[in-house]
Amino acid sequence: MLTPLTIGTHTLSSRLIVGTGKYATYAQMGEALERSGADCVTVAVRRERLIDADGKNLLDFVDPKRYTILPNTAGCFNAEDAVRVARLGREILSGLENPGADWVKLECLADKRTLLPDPVETLQATEQLVADGFQVLVYSTDDPVIAKRLKNAGATSVMPAGSPIGSGQGVLNANNIRICLEYLKEGDPTYPVIVDAGVGAASDVAAAMELGVDGVLLNTAIAHAQDPLAMADAMRLACEAGRLSWLSGRIPKRLYATASSPEEGVITWQPN
Repeated sequence: MLTPLTIGTHTLSSRLIVGTGKYATYAQMGEALERSGADCVTVAVRRERLIDADGKNLLDFVDPKRYTILPNTAGCFNAEDAVRVARLGREILSGLENPGADWVKLECLADKRTLLPDPVETLQATEQLVADGFQVLVYSTDDPVIAKRLKNAGATSVMPAGSPIGSGQGVLNANNIRICLEYLKEGDPTYPVIVDAGVGAASDVAAAMELGVDGVLLNTAIAHAQDPLAMADAMRLACEAGRLSWLSGRIPKRLYATASSPEEGVITWQPN
């Protein structure tokens, strides 16, 4: 039942995409990535340390032959910067012969306080990157109208936020995510929709997957957990459980109780 996830020309065995930032060490990051089960990891082109305090290189722990690397434009606050960073990421990954060179996770943020996407700059950057030949995975608000406009602009995937980046609040507006899914998959049921940002615990991943999204992208919830490696296990299992639950079909919610045992053939007592 757990079919691969197809995003544009990329096919991933795991529906969990994880980030590489904020870990105590590269060694811890490498083990967490492995235990998460993800085969796609996202790297902040602008922010990521290529060499840590011990002289270790990020790519010593992220094998470009093992993982598809998804470069992202974290830290960009306008379309011009985002496009520039995306092109830089493409040049770096092309040199590594990694298949991720042809795509980008676009983040074009409005301000440093909320880290919410700027919809106007995001749309402009999407149009430019699509014109440049990128497969663009776009970090967006959970506004269904903006999501639809980004898809119409050529986004390979729209990635609505569950809640603000790093907030750990989970999916705050499940109804908006449902409407995003309806808008984006109308007449195009395989269009990939991925919840990005806001995850705090494994239950948030399962809840997002149970809404019917195709995947979840997260970073801080693993990297800043008290036990990042155990949390990586939990996120992998939650993603799989949420997907299976969605595919299995939940029962409808009811206001009143319904008996769990059959009501036919119930033994009745007759008065003597």
